[in-house]
Amino acid sequence: MTDAHCHPRALAEFLPGAEEERRSLGISCAASSATREEFLYHEELARGAGQGAPVLPCFAVHPQMPGAGERLAVYQGPIDFAETLAREKRLAAVGEAGFDLYTPAFRAAEALQDAVFDAQADLALRHGLPLVIHVRRAMHKVFARSAVLRKLPALIFHSWPGTLGEGEALLRRGINAYFSFGTVILLNHKEARRCCALFPAARLLCETDAPYQSLRGREFSRWTDLPLILRGMAALRGEAGKTAAEPGELEKTIDRNFREAFRGNRI
Repeated sequence: MTDAHCHPRALAEFLPGAEEERRSLGISCAASSATREEFLYHEELARGAGQGAPVLPCFAVHPQMPGAGERLAVYQGPIDFAETLAREKRLAAVGEAGFDLYTPAFRAAEALQDAVFDAQADLALRHGLPLVIHVRRAMHKVFARSAVLRKLPALIFHSWPGTLGEGEALLRRGINAYFSFGTVILLNHKEARRCCALFPAARLLCETDAPYQSLRGREFSRWTDLPLILRGMAALRGEAGKTAAEPGELEKTIDRNFREAFRGNRI
């Protein structure tokens, strides 16, 4: 199985032995980092994985980090760190970057979010890296950058937040977009379920966002949620009359998509 977006270091704080669980299930994952320490932890996991299910270390300034009144210079250090990682071929993807206008505090930092995102998209473009993107109530900002985003090798939407029409419009604009779905499809999020059912199979990914997207009654999400997510995705597509309605077949398709989206990165 493959997990297109997760936070192994944070998961380990909730679940000692999380890495052993991942390896036992044979899950390849793209590990998102927002600090140097987090990235180095994930990089060490990647080294320890050897020829087993790989960990792909990703890094970016998360869109919720910039604060109102701050300047871009505050985040130049992390952006320079990402540049070094990319230059040294240590970075599997830039992510998670993006835009978050969900709260008044996030909206107050909108201009800085824009500047940080544009710097990171430029880094991904110059180094030929995929970009993992977090978007909440800001899809208009993605469309405004279509000319740049279509030049990226892949744009991977963490926990796809948009509509069916928005996803189809991105593809029509020539953006090599992949849409990742997690536990929200098991929590009756109607538009996410509709998108999961109707998007082309070649554009689907799955994720746990571990430990941050928990199922009802759970404290955190974990690797063992992936089979549940896959079964849920397969059921939705079967109900919609799409192909790959069996979880095993859909798993194979998503594994291929994962390798295509992160191609060239040790998988």
